[in-house]
Amino acid sequence: MSDLAPTPDDAGNAPAYSVSELAFALKKTLETAYGFVRLRGEISKVTRHGNGHIYLDLKDENASINGVVWKGSVRGLKVQPSQGLEVVVTGRITTFAPRSSYQIVIETMEHAGVGALLAQLERLKEQLKAEGLFDADRKKPLPSTPQVVGVVTSPTGAVIRDILHRIRDRWPTRVIVWPVVVQGQDAAAQVAAAVRGFNALPPDGPVPRPDVLIVARGGGSIEDLWPFNDEALARVVAAGDIPLISAVGHETDTTLIDYVSDRRAPTPTAAAEIATPVLADLKAAVLDSERRMNRCLQHALETRRSRLAAARLPRPSELLGPRTQRFDLASGRLAAALERNVAVHEHAFARIGGRFAPALLDRPQRLKAERLAELSARLAAAAARAADTAERRSRLADLSARMHRAIDHRLKREGERLARIEQLRASLNPDGPLDRGFARVHHADGRLARRGADLQAGEEIRLVFADKARKAIVDGAARPKPRPATGGTQGDLF
Repeated sequence: MSDLAPTPDDAGNAPAYSVSELAFALKKTLETAYGFVRLRGEISKVTRHGNGHIYLDLKDENASINGVVWKGSVRGLKVQPSQGLEVVVTGRITTFAPRSSYQIVIETMEHAGVGALLAQLERLKEQLKAEGLFDADRKKPLPSTPQVVGVVTSPTGAVIRDILHRIRDRWPTRVIVWPVVVQGQDAAAQVAAAVRGFNALPPDGPVPRPDVLIVARGGGSIEDLWPFNDEALARVVAAGDIPLISAVGHETDTTLIDYVSDRRAPTPTAAAEIATPVLADLKAAVLDSERRMNRCLQHALETRRSRLAAARLPRPSELLGPRTQRFDLASGRLAAALERNVAVHEHAFARIGGRFAPALLDRPQRLKAERLAELSARLAAAAARAADTAERRSRLADLSARMHRAIDHRLKREGERLARIEQLRASLNPDGPLDRGFARVHHADGRLARRGADLQAGEEIRLVFADKARKAIVDGAARPKPRPATGGTQGDLF
């Protein structure tokens, strides 16, 4: 009150202050007494002004106070104000003189606790569920053999290394990483931009379009994982065309992006396993299918061969042999029969022609010539048929040669396939690397030691080489070197 400038009317009356003097005196008193205040309450009446400032009310069950967040402090808030959110704010108390009201100038804002966070998350979850974003029929199936995998995560840390290592072991394929921050106020916007960017890539562009996406982050508190509960991010994931796997946090962590994604993975490593098949399993399945197909073919051939043998059909030689022999005999007798037939008819013709008058003696000669010409033509036709039959017999020999060549070709092809199978068996032989200088490490009970972390210091192990096996001790101490013996009379200088 010492800063006021009273104007007394007279000596017997209390001093009179102007309205401005009283307002500014109260302002100074409040700002001095409450220069730093930590306040907890529920947000209501949020107003975002065009100049960037935010005006709101903080209330509890008994009282309410006005609040303002200046434009310069909005970007630094951990939590963006929204209706019904319970928060803890820090700031200073001041007054607004034109309305004679007091308010808090907010500098920081954070969630009041896990209960408020979960309550806000449940309200948003129910809203998106009512819109159908969690429906199972809208989730897209994952490709069985992806050619390109897109990963949205931090470029540093163990998450991206685990994903790349797992994909390289299972299904060596191309991986495109879109680096983002996965914690803080910019995380949700960057992850949403990465998902939109991957979906916007053309299929035939310079950057290949991924067949499946993985959004990954390691574990953390609910505040650390809160960017993945962002409503805008959830809607971007739901609207994407590329199947997406959510791998945020550990197995017990659940965020909003898990519900709208096409598949949820408990860990980033599990997401890599879900997105890619095992190349060795596919190769084994192909080889097994090939073996089954060959067995089916062999079984079919054996079945038909058995049926053919059971039918007891005669061989081609048995069917064609008697007919060929009959044909040879008939063709051999044909020429002699034709000559005898001509002689008989000629004799009959001469006998009958002698009965005619001398004037007609030249007619039998003409008839004989015509008959001979007819018989000659028939003989030529018979010879042509005999030649055709001989050609068909030669074709039978050619078909037999072709059949033998086909059998030889099949045997050669099966031999080559057997050689390839033998090469594959040799390449999968676990003792093959031993010939190149490698060794296998076994525990004392015979189990194979696959990693160095499985061995304990001082443990007895067994090293298997190509020629023999030797025992060893893990991290065994070196044997002490024997000290040279000193003479009985010679003293020790040291």
